[in-house]
Amino acid sequence: MAPPPPELIDDLAAEIFLHLPPDEPGHLFRASLVCKPWRRVLTGPYFRRHYRAFHRTPPLLGYIQRLQVLQGDPDPRLIPTTAVPLTPNPSFRRALDYRHGRVLVHVYGRFGHLLVWDPITGEQQRVPDVNIHWLIYTAAVFCAVRDCDHLDCHGGPFRLVFLATGDDDELIKATVYSSETVAWSVPVSLPESCLPPRVGDERFRSPYVQPRRVALIGDDIYFTLRRDNAIIKYDLGHNCLSVINPPSCDAYYITLMEMEDGTLGFSYIQDWNLYLWSRKVSSEGAAEWVQSRVIELEGMIPVADPGSEAVVVGSAEGVGVIFVTTVAGLFTFDLKSGRVKKIDEPGVYFSILPYMSFYTPEFRSYNFV
Repeated sequence: MAPPPPELIDDLAAEIFLHLPPDEPGHLFRASLVCKPWRRVLTGPYFRRHYRAFHRTPPLLGYIQRLQVLQGDPDPRLIPTTAVPLTPNPSFRRALDYRHGRVLVHVYGRFGHLLVWDPITGEQQRVPDVNIHWLIYTAAVFCAVRDCDHLDCHGGPFRLVFLATGDDDELIKATVYSSETVAWSVPVSLPESCLPPRVGDERFRSPYVQPRRVALIGDDIYFTLRRDNAIIKYDLGHNCLSVINPPSCDAYYITLMEMEDGTLGFSYIQDWNLYLWSRKVSSEGAAEWVQSRVIELEGMIPVADPGSEAVVVGSAEGVGVIFVTTVAGLFTFDLKSGRVKKIDEPGVYFSILPYMSFYTPEFRSYNFV
C-alpha cells in the first residue's frame, strides 16, 4: 500500500496539535523541534489561525504588579507564569494596563512618557505627552482594528484612554489617544456635583482615581474612585463620563471585571467569602446590581496565619480567573473549577495586570528551552 500523501499527514498532525493546551506553549515548541514537517505545520499561517480560533480565549502567560501611589512601586517587570521566552522588559516606572497583546507602561520620571510594548514581538511605541495635568491616574490600551476578534493582536493601530484626577481642580477627566492620528482628544470632565458627597473619613473625601486596572466592555471603560468605591464609566462612543453606585462602599480591595455574559462585574472578599456581583440591564434600559455568586474560600486558599485575611487584587477576563493574595502568597483562583495555584511569594499587592496572549512557534521558537 502506498503511503498517504504529505498533505494528508500534515492535516492529521495539525488536527492533533490543535488540542495541545495554549497555557503550556512549551508543548507546541517542542513538537516543532521534532522534525521539519511538524515545524512546517506548526509555524504555518493555517495552523496559527485555526489554533487561536479553536481555543478562542488567550491563556494567562504572566502578570505585572501595581501598588498604590503612597506604597511606592515594586520592581517593574512582567513576571511569567509559564515557560515562555518573552522579550526583555523595557525600563519603566509603572505598568498601567494590558489588553489585546499590548502592555501600557509609564516610563521613568514624574512626567515621563507612556510606552506601548508587545512582550512577544518586542515592538515598542512611544506615546506623545498626555494633555491633562494629572494628580493620580489610570489608563486603558486596546486594539483599534474594526471587527477584530483580538485573538492575534500584534502590531496595528491602537487607542489609549487616560483617566485622571486633575492636579489643579481635582476634577475627573478623560482623554483619548489614537495611534492613527498620533494625537490626543480634547479632555472631557465630570462635574463635582455628579460625585458622592464629601463625607466621612477625610482620607476618602477627595475624588482620587484608584490606580487599578480598568474594565473594558464594548465601548465603555469602567474605573473606580477612592471615595466610596464610586464607579466611573467613560463612554468612548459618546465621549462622556458618568457615575455608577457600587454594590458595596465598604470593601477596600475590589476588582471590576467582565462577567461571562458580558456585563460589568464587581468582586471583593469579606470574611473569607468571595462576593461576585453583576450589573444587569433590563429591556427597558434600567440597570441594577445582582449578586451572582458567593464562594467560601476558607480551606481553599492557603493561609500562614489563621487570623489573616484574603483580598482580591485582579482578574483575567475570559478565563474565569481572579487573583487573591494572603499572607501565604499570591494565588490564582479558577471560578469554574475551584482550582488554586500559587504564582508568587507573600508581598504587598494592590492591583494585578494579567498578561494574556497566544504564543505559538512562529514567535522566537529558537529561544525556547
